[in-house]
Amino acid sequence: MKLIILTPVGKLYENEVNAVTVPGYCGQFQILKNHAPIISILKEGIIRIKDMENKTQEFFVKKGLLESSDNYIKILAEQ
Repeated sequence: MKLIILTPVGKLYENEVNAVTVPGYCGQFQILKNHAPIISILKEGIIRIKDMENKTQEFFVKKGLLESSDNYIKILAEQ
C-alpha cells in the first residue's frame, strides 16, 4: 500500500507500507492491504506505520482526516 502523510508545512511521510494504525474519532483502527474504502476523522494520538521491512515508525497527530481506497492512503494531519 502507498501511504502519504501531509501537514500544513509539507509532506511528512511517503512510502509503501504493510499496515497503518490510526487514532480514529470513535477509536483506534488499522488499515491493511485491500481494506474497504474509508474516510475518517482522526483525533489526537499516534499514527503507527509498519513499513515493508516490518519496521515500525510513529508520528503524533493533533487531529486530521484519513482517506483510503485502492491501497492508497492519504492522511491530512495537524502536527
